[in-house]
Amino acid sequence: MLEGMSDFFENRIDGYDEHMMRDIEFADEFYPYTASCLPSASGCRVLDLGCGTGIELEFYFELNPTAKLVGIDLCEAMLSRLAEKLHNRDIELILGSYFDLPFGDGIYDAAVSIESLHHFTKEEKTALYKKLHSALKDNGYFILTDYFAFSDEEEMFHRQSLAALKKEQGITDNGFYHYDTPLTVAHETEALLDAGFTSVEVLKSWGATYTLKAIKGKNANKT
Repeated sequence: MLEGMSDFFENRIDGYDEHMMRDIEFADEFYPYTASCLPSASGCRVLDLGCGTGIELEFYFELNPTAKLVGIDLCEAMLSRLAEKLHNRDIELILGSYFDLPFGDGIYDAAVSIESLHHFTKEEKTALYKKLHSALKDNGYFILTDYFAFSDEEEMFHRQSLAALKKEQGITDNGFYHYDTPLTVAHETEALLDAGFTSVEVLKSWGATYTLKAIKGKNANKT
């Protein structure tokens, strides 16, 4: 049965960090690697989309203990766990959907998201990325680590499977349900470029998991 996004994670908070690091292939590599891609400047401001329990942030604050972090997540239990772990860091945690919340303009040096955005369509992501682009400073950047479909056919299969499950279970709303519908790297890149980012590059990959870096070029057109 499909579960609402927040409910899915609320029901799995116990042992979540251990599960991610033990059972998700290459997690012991891509979490610290992603953290290493974030800015090292003292007092820099970073936005984390779908921060969860902050696994990546534990690695990041070891590298840059002076960073100022804003984390957004739908799951209250996840945010509570993060707050317990990193209570001595400069963190603001916001409960809600990153699709709905304002990010501000020209505030952040960088943004990051790990294993959170593979549930959404290209159109939904493009709108989100436009808002994120505006929130970054000139020459700011977005680090995305997530897993991706290997082909257009695989991407379509996941999308059609979700639609079939929703129909079978009588779900007619447009809420977010926990079911993986990853885009291809090519379509993810298109969404980021359509949102105004001036360049997108693959930094590293582990099987189906990739780390992308999208840069907001200085004096780029606002979107």
